[in-house]
Amino acid sequence: MEPSDTPVDKRYVSRLTRETLALILAGGRGDRLQGLTRWRAKPAVPFGGKFRIIDFPLSNCVNSGVRRIGVLTQYKAHSLLRHLYRGWGFLRSELDEFVEILPASQRVDNEWYAGTADAVYQNLDILRAHAPTYVLVLAGDHIYKMDYGQMIAYHYEQKADMTIGCIEVPVAEASAFGVMGVDEQFRIREFAEKPAQPKTMPGRDDVALASMGIYVFNTQFLYEQLIKDRDMPRSSHDFGKDIIPSVIGKYRVVAYPFHNPADDGSAYWRDVGTVDAYYRANMEMLSVVPPLNLYDRDWPIWTYQEQVPPAKFVFNDEGRRGFAVDSMVSGGCIVSGAQVTNSLLFSNVRIEHGSEIQDCVVLPEVRIGAGCRIRHAVVDRGCEIEPGTDIGFDLERDRKRFYVSPEGVVLVTPDALGQARHTIR
Repeated sequence: MEPSDTPVDKRYVSRLTRETLALILAGGRGDRLQGLTRWRAKPAVPFGGKFRIIDFPLSNCVNSGVRRIGVLTQYKAHSLLRHLYRGWGFLRSELDEFVEILPASQRVDNEWYAGTADAVYQNLDILRAHAPTYVLVLAGDHIYKMDYGQMIAYHYEQKADMTIGCIEVPVAEASAFGVMGVDEQFRIREFAEKPAQPKTMPGRDDVALASMGIYVFNTQFLYEQLIKDRDMPRSSHDFGKDIIPSVIGKYRVVAYPFHNPADDGSAYWRDVGTVDAYYRANMEMLSVVPPLNLYDRDWPIWTYQEQVPPAKFVFNDEGRRGFAVDSMVSGGCIVSGAQVTNSLLFSNVRIEHGSEIQDCVVLPEVRIGAGCRIRHAVVDRGCEIEPGTDIGFDLERDRKRFYVSPEGVVLVTPDALGQARHTIR
């Protein structure tokens, strides 16, 4: 049965979501994002002009009615913590709504979080204090919209011990994921982590069912599995590698096929774990009809953004005309006699006269001097580009200074420019 086949009463869902505690795993290093995660955790990386990656699972929780949320942090979490304190303090504690930060603090045997399952295990005392009926475990580093209430209702209706959010992917791409083998009732019968020969869905030989890293557990069942896993000497204490394979066949574990809240048949979900994937996902926002609608008032993405003045475009002289086309430009930006084409500018970017920016993702607080030409690049926060700089036109030369991705995206960071923005003293 597809989860969207049966209408679900909203009051029924709201009761289930009130009984749910969400845990967002936000401690990942994100090494494949290269310099973008040298000084910040992956969930804190800016995305989409004004957001951070973690804003998407957090917004999904709030919009779904899941308003008891714990965020588990570990790696270089300062900017993430600052963002959470500034932007996610609006929930009402007197209504038992909250976003709690659960940093790795050597709570058990003086150890840091050893894996995704261990991160939850080390906070069992906090989970027990909140006493939820269900625990929703989420990755903090994916871009998507999802109504978790529908998934929790499906979990309840299926009388499942564990439900795994899954997405259909082409068989040719499925080897990059954990792949589920399911029966006609979507009960999971097999699981393989990044298999060379992915198992296809029933009645479909073109797609496989891949795990999204989204799990719903009955709380007592979760406790039992985490404690059991902790006692396994060879376990890596990871949900995908250890917990899921150990429970399939022994307990009722079901798959929940993902769909967007609009229920329009679309299933936008992006793992932006590489520079190329991050660049592509940002550039998708520039489409006339983007696959992820950031202008959706029914399912808004919440965030913190400082108060800044409107974007401004100045000068209209021949050869010195400030404009942007097919682009997204955030508040505080000043385009001064420069040309911006098919690009995304985050807040407080300043571009001086004569510069040409094309097919770029420019993060906040960047200064681009006069007469620069930059194309097919990601420019990290706080970079100061010297006047007359060319980037993206000679990749061999660019590789001597910057990281250049397999698809030819140039990643420009303050460190690569010799600007010691993050020097530890």
